[in-house]
Amino acid sequence: MASPVDHIATPFAWREIGDGPPVLFLHGLGGTRRAWGPQLRGLHDRFRCIAWDMPGYGDAELIEPLTYEAIAHHLVGFLDHLEIDRAHLVGLSFGGMHAMHTALRHPDRVDRLVLADTSPAFGIDGTKVDEWISARLAPLDAGASLGDAAEAIVDAITAMPLASDIRAEVVGAFGDISAEGFRAAVHCLPTNDVRDQLSRLDHPSLVLVGELDEETPVAYSQLIADTLPNSELHILPGVGHLSPSEAPDTFNALVGEFLSRPHEVL
Repeated sequence: MASPVDHIATPFAWREIGDGPPVLFLHGLGGTRRAWGPQLRGLHDRFRCIAWDMPGYGDAELIEPLTYEAIAHHLVGFLDHLEIDRAHLVGLSFGGMHAMHTALRHPDRVDRLVLADTSPAFGIDGTKVDEWISARLAPLDAGASLGDAAEAIVDAITAMPLASDIRAEVVGAFGDISAEGFRAAVHCLPTNDVRDQLSRLDHPSLVLVGELDEETPVAYSQLIADTLPNSELHILPGVGHLSPSEAPDTFNALVGEFLSRPHEVL
């Protein structure tokens, strides 16, 4: 059985397998390219599956300052590096925000969107920026590494037990994040607010969310789906914040079917 191949071509780093329409997987705040194992294994027979390290994560160089605009520009530069004109974007949580910002700024480079367990804006539930940042950086500020904190964090944001091999990938991905990159990302994430722009996105969009997601609740995905002009929403029963890892078979089936549809039925 073929295995994904890791690539490092500074400033980019990614994992790739398969042939077909290109699909770029964008990990969340606590992930790297290693977090998408179930999707690369499950979808590479139909798609060119590419999972990147966002700037400052894994083996990718950090952008300073790290902003959504800079990440979108970097993502398009990555597509240029791979000589890809248009790609499907599949983003989880923070990665879903990257996908939306990229589609807004570079709509011609994006084919379809899959937005999983993500948010159109920070603080919809009243969360205070300073409190959120302090909580996320507490392990580092206490002298721990992200690898040390990974298992507790993963357990706190999942509702469904992960298969042992997938859990190892997710926890390992957390440990691949540099402290510098994580700090920059934590300060970038709360600046997200695309609520007044989403109606401009006419890309076919699949919105997925775990029924028990407490990080980006169902209401967030409902707002995204209601605002996007060409979208559909699926709520995954019994699943928490890491839907690609908690329910990989269901997630892959929904994504594979959506990305395989003829354009005339979208």
